[in-house]
Amino acid sequence: MRHSILMRRTILLVLCTLLLSTLFTTFAFTLAGKTTTLNLQTNESFSQIDSFANYLNTNPSLINDPNTVSTFFTNDLFTGRSFFLLDSDGNLAVGSATTSESSTENIDLALNYARENFLGRADPSNSYALLEIGDLLDRVLVIERTIIGEDGNAYYLISVSSVTESNQIVSEYVNILLLSTICAALTMLIPVYLVVRRIINPISKVNSIAMAYGKGDFSVRADETKKGEVGEIATSVNFLADQLSKSISDLTLERNRLQDVFDVISEGIVVINENMSPIFVNKTMSTLFSKVAKKNLFTEKLQLVPFDDVWQDFEQCISTATKMERTLEGPNYAYQITLIPKFSVEKENVCVGATGFFRDISEEQKLERTRKDYVANISHELRTPLQTLRGLIEPLADGMVKNEEDKMRYYSIILHETMRLSRLIDDMLELSKLQSRTLAFKTFPFDLNSLLTEIEAKYMSVMKNSELNFKVQFNTGKLPTVMGNPDRVEQVLVILMDNARKYTQAGGSITISSEYNEAVEKVFVSVIDTGQGIHEYDINHIFDRFFKADRARGKKGTGLGLAIAKELLTYMGEDITVESVYGEGTTFTFTLKKVAANTAWF
Repeated sequence: MRHSILMRRTILLVLCTLLLSTLFTTFAFTLAGKTTTLNLQTNESFSQIDSFANYLNTNPSLINDPNTVSTFFTNDLFTGRSFFLLDSDGNLAVGSATTSESSTENIDLALNYARENFLGRADPSNSYALLEIGDLLDRVLVIERTIIGEDGNAYYLISVSSVTESNQIVSEYVNILLLSTICAALTMLIPVYLVVRRIINPISKVNSIAMAYGKGDFSVRADETKKGEVGEIATSVNFLADQLSKSISDLTLERNRLQDVFDVISEGIVVINENMSPIFVNKTMSTLFSKVAKKNLFTEKLQLVPFDDVWQDFEQCISTATKMERTLEGPNYAYQITLIPKFSVEKENVCVGATGFFRDISEEQKLERTRKDYVANISHELRTPLQTLRGLIEPLADGMVKNEEDKMRYYSIILHETMRLSRLIDDMLELSKLQSRTLAFKTFPFDLNSLLTEIEAKYMSVMKNSELNFKVQFNTGKLPTVMGNPDRVEQVLVILMDNARKYTQAGGSITISSEYNEAVEKVFVSVIDTGQGIHEYDINHIFDRFFKADRARGKKGTGLGLAIAKELLTYMGEDITVESVYGEGTTFTFTLKKVAANTAWF
């Protein structure tokens, strides 16, 4: 309260009002007091000389009476003024040369003025004058009345008096006025303080509540029980708080909804202001550029979007207020970027920032490349047997092949290429069904030991004919019963062994190794060869459709086997991995789960 500006200004206003009122009153009182005292002295002089003149006109014999002369003409203590009697020639008939109020010089001047202006005048009404002698403060009032003596001659009664302003009386009244004003001011300070305090307290509380609203606390309310404008202000503030609270709640709800939408979408969103500072980033941005190496960890912008070209596009987007688009591609990533300028609400043509949309199109690019490779590969794989068939059928149709033995050889090749084409189509259909999950087969417990033993027996002669050493190893002894489909597991093993046989030179070895891991309760089956191996830049694509690690060697095959093997194992819920050292060999390993009941179905 002591620091209240309103309190200080109100008290200062009251004091200034009292001070100005005192000054104006003092000035008016001083001016009126001087004029009043001057008028009183003048009126008294006129009244006195008129009484004296009437008295002498009534008793003309008293003009020469010694008592009258002594009382009125020679002693001004009785009248307070000097009276002189001049004859018709202007000579002094009766009067005193010296008085206590006027000096001889002033009297002489006054009498001379009377002789010149009052004696023998044409206008008898002009019978007085106020003379200013010396400085302006020395004023002499000269009044003339005509007296008729006993001898019938005219005499002129002259009154000479000094007229002064009674400054002492005025000063005393002014002092009293100032003292009363000071007392009134001191007395008014207490009620003024109390009244202003009563007004300020509710306003201060409303101000505190408004400050709380500014800090986001809308739970407090102003006191609406006060009467007058203060109560109306409190009601308005409470209404404003209710509306603000509702509006902020609605905005917060909408913001949270919008935030949830931004966080669940796959696109990254960044909003920046005109100073190129990010003001909003959704969650997707934290992982979107994980495939890109960060260029500068000390730059906040590059940590968010690790491309200088994108930030240059942001600057151009804001400066030119135009939409920007860019596609960034790298060895392991591909991003589509769209930047849209953001305009001010007040000024539609003023760009105040930009919004960036970042979409990871790596999978789309990969799928597009796969689609193109698929079309190219399938076209190549289909064209090769078709060209072979055409090259054999055209000579036969034209009758160019006469020898029966040559015809049979042509027919054998045509049959072989037709079966190859049929296998290619069957593999493509099977892979397509596996990937679309339209090829259904059951999984059940079976004995993997019997399956591996049968495969060893079936393929021993095939491997021997290819001059390859072949064996099956049980590294952890007898294997537990596993869950799967034995026909499909055998198909996977055949695909892996055929693939190993193609890329292993004569004298090499192919081994099927198995072992049980109790920690994970899985059986690991590996097909190990000592062939040419796989380059490290090919190993990540080894399970892709139509992919051949060494196409230059002209090995036969469709490039679909490993893709089918992976899809079969994925369908059964298992994994397959590959390890290879180029020039030394390759190892394919897949898993099979152990079943709870150690019983086989066949």
